[in-house]
Amino acid sequence: MQMNNQRNRFVYRLWAPVYDVVLERFFRGGRSRSMERLALKAGERVCFVGVGTGADLLYLPKGVNGIGVDLSEAMLARAEKKLPIAGCDIELRIGDAQALPFDDGGFDAVILNLILSVVPDPARCMSEAIRVLRPGGRIVIFDKFLPDGTEPTWGRRLSNLVSTRLGTDLNRRLGDILCGLPCEVVHDEPSILWGMYRVVLLRQAPWQVGHR
Repeated sequence: MQMNNQRNRFVYRLWAPVYDVVLERFFRGGRSRSMERLALKAGERVCFVGVGTGADLLYLPKGVNGIGVDLSEAMLARAEKKLPIAGCDIELRIGDAQALPFDDGGFDAVILNLILSVVPDPARCMSEAIRVLRPGGRIVIFDKFLPDGTEPTWGRRLSNLVSTRLGTDLNRRLGDILCGLPCEVVHDEPSILWGMYRVVLLRQAPWQVGHR
């Protein structure tokens, strides 16, 4: 099944009341590790793309400011309940990860946790994340990916028929998403489910610096 924004709004309206109870503990290790790798510092400005119920907000160090964007009003309502975050200035906003409502180069860092497997066009989402970064800015990803250069097994294909109806795609390859985009991988490590999920740190490619 192809992902689309209309269906995602419906699916995540259903997920919103139970998402933290059902999935927060499962994803906790990957989320915390992604924030460790991003290593945000006081004074930096960060964009949470697909902020969902705001689980990543709880790992922010003091002095960091930013904006969380999500397509789902129901998920944002849950995130709102986690505010304020001590020592941080955080705004939440409705928005499409594939067309971020921000000017170029406005953020020091972008967080793409569990969103590239959800949006209809992950390459477009990734391109938008790069666009809103300042020169040399960084992006962290925590998500599940099919290993580059491999095809899904029949079992994984069947599982994906179910997972896409629940709002996430099991069979996307990170290499396909990043192909041709001006960024470079500086760290890539296995995460939960024996490496099915990964934590990846990227930086805007050097040839992009100064050419916005």
